[in-house]
Amino acid sequence: MHNFETIAADLQARGIHSILTQFCDLHGVAKGKLVPVQNLREWVESGAGFAGPSIWGTGLGRFGRRSEYYGRVQLETLRDLPFMPGVAHAVCDGYAGGEPLATDSRQVLRRQLERLKVRGWTLWVGIEPEFFLLKKTADGQWLPADALDGLDKPSYDLKAIHRNRAFLDDMRVALTQLGFELQQIDHEDARGQYEINYKFDDALAAADRYMLFKLTAHAVAEQHGCVFSCMPKPFAGAPGSGLHFHLSLTDADGRAVFTDTTDPLLLSADGYHFVAGLLHHADALAALCAPTVNSYKRLTLSHSASGTTWSPVWKAFGDNNRTCLIRTVAGRLEWRLSDPSCNVYAAIAATLAAGLDGIDQAMTAPAACVEDLYERFASGAPMPGRLPADLGAALQALAQDTALTQSVGEAFCQEFVALKNQEWQDYSQSVSAWELQRYAEMF
Repeated sequence: MHNFETIAADLQARGIHSILTQFCDLHGVAKGKLVPVQNLREWVESGAGFAGPSIWGTGLGRFGRRSEYYGRVQLETLRDLPFMPGVAHAVCDGYAGGEPLATDSRQVLRRQLERLKVRGWTLWVGIEPEFFLLKKTADGQWLPADALDGLDKPSYDLKAIHRNRAFLDDMRVALTQLGFELQQIDHEDARGQYEINYKFDDALAAADRYMLFKLTAHAVAEQHGCVFSCMPKPFAGAPGSGLHFHLSLTDADGRAVFTDTTDPLLLSADGYHFVAGLLHHADALAALCAPTVNSYKRLTLSHSASGTTWSPVWKAFGDNNRTCLIRTVAGRLEWRLSDPSCNVYAAIAATLAAGLDGIDQAMTAPAACVEDLYERFASGAPMPGRLPADLGAALQALAQDTALTQSVGEAFCQEFVALKNQEWQDYSQSVSAWELQRYAEMF
């Protein structure tokens, strides 16, 4: 039993007066409110209340007992926010009518993890956040925040690191205070693009940590007069941002489920089955892992100014092969489909569901890819299957993949498909500057 009065008193003793009760909507955007710390018991046991229809994707009505969304504070997630003095951050689980809300993405991930718990397994996820630092000009253009960041091949550019050291160091300090174990900070392969890596965690904690990473990055970027952007591909002709998941499973004794040291790729039979499940459900997974119109500007065979593209276009896997959708690395799997516009809880949940289906159905993985798929494509040789070309096709694949939607949760998937179909229709009916420039005077 928790002594809420003691916990609240300890928080107040170190200057905490409010709790930022944070959840995320269907889009994966952080939402919440500030509540007084002295009412901690209420926030944990009943939850902070929100009008359900005001949140994207809850499916809650405008009246009745199930019209309110309640975010119940998870005590283990309480962290003092270094960029909001006097405020502690807490992750919330979504409830309605006193029951876990089926359309709440954190609850969706919890349900998948319960399936693992029955087997005595734990999913570990290492998340690699890539992002852009942007500024908006007076005439409405979005550009890299660093005007001098102009190299065609800017990966690992130390001059850009030096120019932006104030932002990067403030991120280092804030993340360290929040308990992140940082591993590296680098400039990525597009102008204005960075990556900050930190240690892996169990799946739920990893998803929570990524949401806290974004919250921190938005705040620190604003302090430096720029915008932290999770848009997958803001600039044509340059690489986009991924959100790669490094996946591994351990059993009740701590043994690596995916690993077999006698195998050439160090993968066990279950590891290969998991790979097969991911590839089998890849088209449907695209909708949840790459959920925006812009996501498919990244997932294409476009030319890159840097001369290199890392886009995982083909449904294939290979040992340390970054041209494949799945890269195997020393007995773990790198899932390269996700991008930072995803709802991280839903993306991890669906990825796990697909892999477990591969294990449960003993699916057979194709032969591992041992070549550069971009070079193979240029040669005209036969290729593995392609991912969906756009969001519309991905949503159709998700709607038709009943095995995956039933496993992830039909209520959540129905809300997701309905909301994202509207997004796709809005985009399809819009008229872009490119169209006007090309067609206005052409005919």
